[in-house]
Amino acid sequence: MRIHHLNTGTMCPIGQRFVNGTGGLFQRGRMVCHCLLVESNHGLVLVDTGIGLDDIADPSRLGRKWVRQTTPRLDPAETAARQVKALGFSPDDVRHLLLTHLDRDHAGGVADFPKARVHVHRREYEMAVTRQIAPPAGRYVPAQWRHGPDWALHDGGGENWFGFAGVRALGDREPDILMIPLPGHTLGHCAIAVRDGGRWLLHAGDAYFHHAQLDARPRIPLVLGMFQRRVDMDRAARVQNQERLRALKAAHGDMVTIVNSHDPVDYEACRCGRHAPAAAA
Repeated sequence: MRIHHLNTGTMCPIGQRFVNGTGGLFQRGRMVCHCLLVESNHGLVLVDTGIGLDDIADPSRLGRKWVRQTTPRLDPAETAARQVKALGFSPDDVRHLLLTHLDRDHAGGVADFPKARVHVHRREYEMAVTRQIAPPAGRYVPAQWRHGPDWALHDGGGENWFGFAGVRALGDREPDILMIPLPGHTLGHCAIAVRDGGRWLLHAGDAYFHHAQLDARPRIPLVLGMFQRRVDMDRAARVQNQERLRALKAAHGDMVTIVNSHDPVDYEACRCGRHAPAAAA
């Protein structure tokens, strides 16, 4: 399988030092929407969709407060749909969307791939789409899926993946792509594991926000840490799952590369090959 790393939405909040950990107090920080485009044995698979073309055409649907606080670049060239085309594919070639969760900066591009099947955890769907579980006010943007996607719902997995429960979202025909439930940020939040050569890449979504959170002595810039706590749906579960990710990195860092959705350090390391996998045995 070949994996392309895409930034599908640059965000530039004020206070670079407190967002990225370096820089000035009044400089703009940088956050990304790190998505994966996987050339699998059964077509293209997109992990998260970032900000979509409809969001850029009407930024108000993202929420005026969210736009004001995050200051997204809103560049159509950054959307997953445009980047898929730039790589020589058609959006219709994307057969599956595997979403870590349905927050606005992860699901905005769902409508740009109308022929794709959309895979989410069942609890995420029940909260964001059907509202069987009441979501926090303003958390989700239902307009992002009002076109009626072809949903595929998944529950907790049973396949053991380095001590985590994995789900073969695409079935036995694609055993090298797994959904890994990691609740906390949202109740149905998942990571996505993809075998890449002789290693695994784990896209951990918003299970953590800053690369230093997986260090032996974890740390996070002040404002980013405040934001993380503010958007927790289950803080105890989020803290526990971060501890599990730290243990995974410590024990299996030679086999598993872990990245998150918004850290530019993680994204640039992947894009520039500093996280390049070992050759397959």
